[in-house]
Amino acid sequence: MTEVNRPPRIGGWTRLVTARPRLSLLVALVITALAVLAGSGVADRLGSGGWEDPDAESTYATKALEREFPASQPNLLLLVDAGGASVDDPAVAAQARRLTERLADEKGVVGVGSYWQTKSPALRAEDGHEALIAARITGEEKQMGETLDRLAPEFRGAHGPVEVSVGGPVAVRHEMQTTIQEDLLRAEMIALPVTLVLLVMVFGSAVAALLPLGIGIVAILGTNAVLRGLTEFTDVSVFAMNLTTALGLGLAIDYALFIVRRFREELATGSEPLGAVGTTLRTAGRTVLFSALTVAVSLAAMLLFPQYFLRSFAYAGIAVVLLAAGAALILLPAALILLGHRVNSLDLRRLFRRGRRKDPAEASGATEGRAWARTANLVMRRAPVFALGTTAVLVLLGLPFLGVKFGTADDRQLPSSAESHVVQQHIRDGFPGSPGGGLEVLAEGRATQTQYADYKKRIAALPEVARVDGPLLKGESAYFTVLPKGEAVDDPAQRLVGELRATEAPFDTKVTGAAAVLVDSKDAIAERLPLAGAFIVIVTLLLVFLLTGSVLIPIQAVVLNALSLTAMFGAVVWVFQDGHLSGLLGFTSPDSIETTLPVLMFCVAFGLSMDYGVFLLSRIKEEYDATGDHDQAVRHGLQRTGGLITAAAVILAVVMVAIGTSRVTNTKMLGLGIALAVLMDAMIVRSLLVPAVMRLTGRATWWAPGPLRRFHDRFGMSESEGAKPEADAVEERDGDPGEERDEERDKVVAHS
Repeated sequence: MTEVNRPPRIGGWTRLVTARPRLSLLVALVITALAVLAGSGVADRLGSGGWEDPDAESTYATKALEREFPASQPNLLLLVDAGGASVDDPAVAAQARRLTERLADEKGVVGVGSYWQTKSPALRAEDGHEALIAARITGEEKQMGETLDRLAPEFRGAHGPVEVSVGGPVAVRHEMQTTIQEDLLRAEMIALPVTLVLLVMVFGSAVAALLPLGIGIVAILGTNAVLRGLTEFTDVSVFAMNLTTALGLGLAIDYALFIVRRFREELATGSEPLGAVGTTLRTAGRTVLFSALTVAVSLAAMLLFPQYFLRSFAYAGIAVVLLAAGAALILLPAALILLGHRVNSLDLRRLFRRGRRKDPAEASGATEGRAWARTANLVMRRAPVFALGTTAVLVLLGLPFLGVKFGTADDRQLPSSAESHVVQQHIRDGFPGSPGGGLEVLAEGRATQTQYADYKKRIAALPEVARVDGPLLKGESAYFTVLPKGEAVDDPAQRLVGELRATEAPFDTKVTGAAAVLVDSKDAIAERLPLAGAFIVIVTLLLVFLLTGSVLIPIQAVVLNALSLTAMFGAVVWVFQDGHLSGLLGFTSPDSIETTLPVLMFCVAFGLSMDYGVFLLSRIKEEYDATGDHDQAVRHGLQRTGGLITAAAVILAVVMVAIGTSRVTNTKMLGLGIALAVLMDAMIVRSLLVPAVMRLTGRATWWAPGPLRRFHDRFGMSESEGAKPEADAVEERDGDPGEERDEERDKVVAHS
């Protein structure tokens, strides 16, 4: 039976966003231009730290030592290389003392000391050819960077008989910030043209392909302005700019793909542009809204952690998600109204069709739809095999994460050729005790020399202690330097932190140093991780229930989403911690994973997986409401969204891989890890595992108790435009109940 054409229902939102489309786009253009101005210079105001807990004991001790004993916390190291001579050679020593005096006279530099002043063995290389000048640059992070930019050219290079290299924590952070900015620009130059080519391949039309790209650019520029505003009130990490670019392009393309695809489907069935936009916003628009909310929820969980590194990604992520969704739901409909059928113009694929006839069905993607339908049929016929097989593969890929070791971000984040990395590597390899790698114990309160001496003996007797220096006194404060026997942040050093904090003293003690910062960061994450996880799970369950009205589907969505991330976590440990493929990918393995990275990657990847999950589930729900046939709904949902989700995942993976070309290891890990997670989710979980599991759960998939059904009827949303018919009202037909209907749809699209 041929369906009678009904006049399109134009909702209030459609009327609002399409009433004056030219004015809407003009206002958007003006706002975007203002965002460019507001966001200019944002990179220079971003920080490159933020891994520590600001309320931790180690943070308090670090700030107190910086204030009272600046020499105890050097952040600038000058590596003085005497070549073939000894650092004790008179000419070398004289030049080194002159450099030390020059550095001490510089503005913004305190606590200057050197081997030639103190004769400390820790400041002299074991081979006797290198030694260190240590100092502290004062001020906020931006001020320290400016001071370093002024000092480095004056001290770097040849000075008589010595060669000087600049290193230390402030140099590492400054070089990391500069490298990230350069890498981000290169990533954008790679991602934008490749993304445009892929969009043209997906849409065929160059006009349609430019729409998602435009939405992405608006989202990125708007988020830069938001971050610039936030820097007036709080610290924001420079790493967040990478997420802004990746999610801005990725999510804007996802949302625009979904909306433009649905709009073109409606045009192909004979709808006028205004009616097509109305239907698109009622269906795909609702899905985009739910998708944006689920992604924002996952990213908002990072606000629960104290480290500003994680909070920065929440700021950037939430802003870019909301801006991408807002642009897709406001600007895109206005553009579609103006374009109308011209959205299909400039089919660049015709360039490759000369000299041969092309089947219209193939050109339109109908063949692709039938391929996804066959995939769904195959998976559902062998549902137990696919469900168990894919689960086993994903679990196996995640097993390396069981051996994860957590550490801190250091110079090894930078390329091996970076000057600050070279300096620190020389110190690690050639100096005794790894200067700067010890623990500092701050003692506050009045005490006698005898009490200090007794305390020093107690901590020197601890099994992991190699040497104790101090105390150095100032007023009623003092500090001790404790060198562990092993590496600065290995497991024994972390145990030593706890032992030092448990050692009795007649005064208040606070422990800091690299191992102490790591211990406190791990404790802060472990304390808040259950709350963050519960927040993500509960809100996601609620949102998916509002979309589907099912009790089981939200649980399936959360469990399968988490399962889809196992390959990412396993690869992170196998590649970046264990160092496999380090030569191919061009990084130095730090033998550990920075503590905050798994939290960040989970929140981002979980949100993106839910993004694709909502796209698939909404189309399944729409078909189930229309037919009441569960198997047909699953098959139809995969047929209609399988190619779309795969295309969106590939495009987002391209963006993330471009980010993953960064020379900074954490950024490389973030980009490549999430690219893998996105591809695994789209190609394995959404294509194989979800339809297999839904086939196994059958009609029970849609069950909900009476009170929850009534709640969903009142507050829920879906893509459906009509009520679901009762199961017994569905006409029984031979063969696949939806095959003929879907083929008719494909023919309509093919010949449009």
